[in-house]
Formats: sequence, C-alpha cells, structure tokens
Amino acid sequence: MQTLNHFSRIRLSWLLLLLCIAFFEGAALTFQHVMKLPPCVMCIYERVAMMGIAGAAIIGLLNPNNLIIRWCGFIAWGISAGWGLKLAMQHVDFQLNPSPFATCDLFVKFPSWAPLNKWAPWMFEAYGDCSKIVWQFLTLTMPQWLVIIFAGNLVALTIFVIAQFFNKKRA
Repeated sequence: MQTLNHFSRIRLSWLLLLLCIAFFEGAALTFQHVMKLPPCVMCIYERVAMMGIAGAAIIGLLNPNNLIIRWCGFIAWGISAGWGLKLAMQHVDFQLNPSPFATCDLFVKFPSWAPLNKWAPWMFEAYGDCSKIVWQFLTLTMPQWLVIIFAGNLVALTIFVIAQFFNKKRA
C-alpha cells in the first residue's frame, strides 16, 4: 500500500489515468465516425462522465504531491466514475429490458451555460436509439463494457484512497 501511496504522488499515475481515458474517448469517436455507429443520448452522457475522469486526471497532474490537489483529483474521479456507472447501468437496462415507458431522452440536455452539443456537435450530438444494441464484443454490449470500465475505475480509486492512509514509517 505504501508503494501505491507513493505512486499516487507522482505525475505518472495521473498521466496513465488520463491516457486510459483518452483511449476510451478515442474508441468512442472511432465507433461513431469510422464505424458509423450512431451515439445515443446515454452514450453522450457516458462520454461526458469519461471526460470528467479525464478532468480528474488533469487535476491530479497539476501537483500530485500536494495533498489538497491530489484529494480534489480523487473526489472528481469518484464523482465522475460513480455517475458514469449509474448511467451505464441505466443504459444496460434500456437495452436488455426495452419498454415504451422507460426510454432515454430524444435529445441531449446540457445546461444553458455549457451547450456541449452546440459547441462540438461532432462529439456531443446524439442521434441513436438507446435501446438498440449496435455493437458487441465477447457477448457484451457497449454499455455493459462501460459498466465494467466505470466499476473498474471505482475499484482502482478505492485502492488508491485506502493507500493514502499508509505512509512510510519514519526512522
């Protein structure tokens, strides 16, 4: 645990988190623009949650040795991963239990002060159906993989937070 405590205090750990999220965001954009799979409203919200984790990584990168900055990164990571997990589980439910009474919104809803779909429609505009399964890998749908990814983030975060309470013994 002391090793993880030390690792969380160096920029490499936060850079690795940022690179992992950049990979997932790149995959999402590849699915959308190369494979021509239309993103749905839930996909876009899950994408924003991923970007929240990227933001947390950037916070941690600023000065990971600073206790306040590191904990702000952990908190932002937890909020974003938790929100993403909730969204992904709801998305899985839309796909596995389709119902005309439980559907996602037709259009993304962003706050008026941050209309991401207007600023970058190539990344944040939704035009797919949340209940339609458009891609599978190893029998899991995209939202099921996102459940694993967000849950994995929460597990990793929990381990790193616990490690914060294990300092090297002073001689």
